[in-house]
Amino acid sequence: MMKPTTITKMASIFYGFSLLLLLLSSSSSVAVHIPTTLDGPFKPVTMPYDVSLRGNAVDLPASDSRVQRHVNGFQPEQISVSLSSDYHSVWISWITGEFQIGYDIKPLNPESVKSIVHFGTLKHPLTHEATGYSQVYSQLYPFEGLQNYTSGIIHHVRLTGLKPNTLYYYRCGDPSVPAMSSLFHFRTMPIPGPRNYPGKIAIVGDLGLTYNTTATISHISSNQPDLLLLVGDVTYANLYLTNGTGSDCYSCSFPDSPIHETYQPRWDYWGRFMQNLISRVPIMVVEGNHEIEEQVDHQTFAAYSSRFAFPSEESGSSSTFYYSFNAGGIHFIMLGAYIAYNESASQYKWLERDLAKVDRDVTPWLVVSWHPPWYTSYKAHYREAECMRVAMEHLLYSNGVDIVFNGHVHAYERSNRVYNYTLDPCAPLHITIGDGGNREKMAVEHADEPGNCPEPSTTPDKFMGGFCAANFTSGPAAGNFCWDRQPDYSAYRESSFGHGILEVKNTTYALWTWYRNQDSEKVAGDQIYIVRQPDICPVRRKC
Repeated sequence: MMKPTTITKMASIFYGFSLLLLLLSSSSSVAVHIPTTLDGPFKPVTMPYDVSLRGNAVDLPASDSRVQRHVNGFQPEQISVSLSSDYHSVWISWITGEFQIGYDIKPLNPESVKSIVHFGTLKHPLTHEATGYSQVYSQLYPFEGLQNYTSGIIHHVRLTGLKPNTLYYYRCGDPSVPAMSSLFHFRTMPIPGPRNYPGKIAIVGDLGLTYNTTATISHISSNQPDLLLLVGDVTYANLYLTNGTGSDCYSCSFPDSPIHETYQPRWDYWGRFMQNLISRVPIMVVEGNHEIEEQVDHQTFAAYSSRFAFPSEESGSSSTFYYSFNAGGIHFIMLGAYIAYNESASQYKWLERDLAKVDRDVTPWLVVSWHPPWYTSYKAHYREAECMRVAMEHLLYSNGVDIVFNGHVHAYERSNRVYNYTLDPCAPLHITIGDGGNREKMAVEHADEPGNCPEPSTTPDKFMGGFCAANFTSGPAAGNFCWDRQPDYSAYRESSFGHGILEVKNTTYALWTWYRNQDSEKVAGDQIYIVRQPDICPVRRKC
């Protein structure tokens, strides 16, 4: 007689294959075959580069109506929703009051305006009220010629006691001023469980605020996602040197300034542009290198840590740089690449604890994101994050991580399942999605092409620690720092702007689709079913 667990596994596999057959069928006479990871590992594919795609990497100007301030006084703007660690709680964030930039600035008083959200399942009346906290941050450069910045009042309010998979309406602001927003809405995540998943999860990286960005966001909106993941590099405000004048010789114009200032109003422009989407679709962000924004006293990440709400405390983290949350039967872990990640670091110890608490019977899917990829075959940022990979990869592998999402490289690349540069059917799939459309344009050169292999000592990032990328000791690239052809771990790569959509169907199958900006919103640039195999790839279970 078969054990109940065996029957359950067989039923799950049968259900998975039945669903796959259903998904592959079509109402039209022609069925589209979508490959699965079971068909892999795949032979490497490189799509030809279309030179016409480098255009439009130009930032929206301050005069564009989409980035201008359209509220008065202390009315809320730049409104966004972020998830807490589980379905029953979300964060609502917004800004009141205008920023200041100049040589003599006076920060607003955060206590002058209350942080209140009215919410409920009906448009009227909004029967619940929650209060939160507010803050102001400044970007300071005490050097002649550099203008300082202070933000408007940033509010964060956590709503609790929410029902799963439920539409909620809300207004935010301070009713005593009065200064309340118009009516917005969001939908909570499904309750964690092996049969409960969000419909669509949009994933994008290196977004910025260019005309390419507007195309990316338009395509994302048309896909009607339930959740948005931004895997680092948000506004690129740090590229606006000399307060936006773009001096050709920074050291000539500002010889006494040891650091470049960043033009913080770009953050406000970005928040205004994004409000239409992220006031109703929760956004989860992890820091990238363009969020470092060093200022006086070596302070970094001030805008990133202030403007977004993070479920850090709820997930046992003491930092805005790493945290976790559930979205139905998916457990997401967001990691910080620009803070300590070695075994003695707080982040590493937190990651061990978080992974140990994951119950794969409740959240079968385990997805991890951070900014710079471990596996990229592009010349840009090639093996830059090697020290982080050496420190942490075994943790992800031994705990059965299913998918890894990264940005940083301004192109798209999907790997075969890989661990320690070796193809492994039980290893994660790594997807680089740093093609959101920022002003630095896209990456087009590959490290395996003649003359493109970087000098090893140039690869480490100064904010990421030491040098760990040695020559390969085995395989086709043995004795070399780069492959002489597209690496086996690279299944598909293409230099185009776009975004991805993850649709988890059940405990076994998840559909990954990458959309290119130059195509119709419904045309897939790359598509694959990611298949979990827990029977042959055992993972740690909650005791």
